[in-house]
Amino acid sequence: MNRILKRRALAVLAIAMSLGLAHAGGLAHAGAGQNAATLSNLQVSRATLDNGLRVVMNPDHTVPTVAVAVYYDVGSRNEVQGRSGFAHLFEHMMFQGSANVGKGEHFSLIINRGGSANGTTSNDRTNYYETLPANELELGLWLEADRMRSLAITQANFENQRQTVMEERRQRIDNQPYIPSMLRINELAYGNYWPYAHSTIGDMQDLIDAPLEAVQEFFDTYYAPNNAVLSISGDFNAERALELVEKHFGDIPARETPAFEAPALEAQTAERRETMVDANATLPAFHLAYHIPPKRSPDHYALEMLAMLLGDGESSRLYQQLVKRDEICQEVAVGTDNRRGPDLFSIWAVMASGHEVEEAQSVIFDALEAIGAKGVTARELQKAKNRVLASFVFGLQSNMQRAQRLAKYELYFGDANLLKLELDHYLAVTEEDIERVANAYFDPTNRTVLNVMPGTAPASEEK
Repeated sequence: MNRILKRRALAVLAIAMSLGLAHAGGLAHAGAGQNAATLSNLQVSRATLDNGLRVVMNPDHTVPTVAVAVYYDVGSRNEVQGRSGFAHLFEHMMFQGSANVGKGEHFSLIINRGGSANGTTSNDRTNYYETLPANELELGLWLEADRMRSLAITQANFENQRQTVMEERRQRIDNQPYIPSMLRINELAYGNYWPYAHSTIGDMQDLIDAPLEAVQEFFDTYYAPNNAVLSISGDFNAERALELVEKHFGDIPARETPAFEAPALEAQTAERRETMVDANATLPAFHLAYHIPPKRSPDHYALEMLAMLLGDGESSRLYQQLVKRDEICQEVAVGTDNRRGPDLFSIWAVMASGHEVEEAQSVIFDALEAIGAKGVTARELQKAKNRVLASFVFGLQSNMQRAQRLAKYELYFGDANLLKLELDHYLAVTEEDIERVANAYFDPTNRTVLNVMPGTAPASEEK
């Protein structure tokens, strides 16, 4: 359930994240030649219950299914030091039963009706979702309301899921090549900015030391209707759906939830560089990270487009040069992390056998400098815009894609309707914008470099 990705999936993740579009997209039945006006057809209605629950509804009668997504405004950024991993722990705990649903029954009730369900955790939120036949909408709402109201937080459930998370870390992080470096690059780049420096899965010792009372307190603090967005997309009547939401969620009391207070991000004034050993890696690799503004900041759109030009697909600049032409890398990926707070522009590469990380890094630094000096061609930029347009067209085809994207925009930016404006921002990026952001953010003093050496190579730390 946790979105910790393996080596090969990183390339896919970085590309998708570079636009935040892999799950964002356009409308069903839209054609690739359509423009931003396509998104204006996206039907969105919003409501807020008396207890503060925000409701977003997107009726679409194309297929007889309905998607329900609940986004809680709590992620690993909300954790305090010494209590890391709680947000991800609750992603697991939320399937352990509630007042009217036994352990494991949440899944079985949905699957037995032809649906599916899951949950994920990130730095910025935790979400839970299910897809069901259209006539089972009330089941999905009842299930989500029951665990919001009465999650079974017992010592037995806590111990069970604590062990599950620890095993998950061993299998998906500690014993996988290159994955530990994904955690380390955030620690190194963010420094003392705790919300993003520590991993979503958390420190295992923190979970080992956590008392049940702390787990209960975390739930009572953040799993409240006034700290959540409920999104519904699919084949349903909006008026009737809102009645059902009121029926099942309306009596859940609001609770006092602390607003997120971001610490100051320490300004980076010199390159940060480190080398780590990965016993599971077979080839050298590296991460490059540059500090950039948050998602939806004006410069972010140009930086996302630039990430596409550099590392999205086999025709991108870096793939063509590093993988195809020079054959010094096996893979390369470029993207932004799309965080609500201070973000990173990231470049990841795995070297080809017999080549050193410095070879590829030299090529990348030259490529970034060249873009700052000469910009990009109109043809390159148009090609990237075409890919963005296609991503929008196909990215909102399913009910679940729409439910999740609308919930995210409501939670992160305060209005799900902002999704309708996104395509305009990307298509408005100019060649001058690309050149400007390259000069603004790709300074060596704004760069963090993490080299990953396989096997027993000596680790070193360079200042």
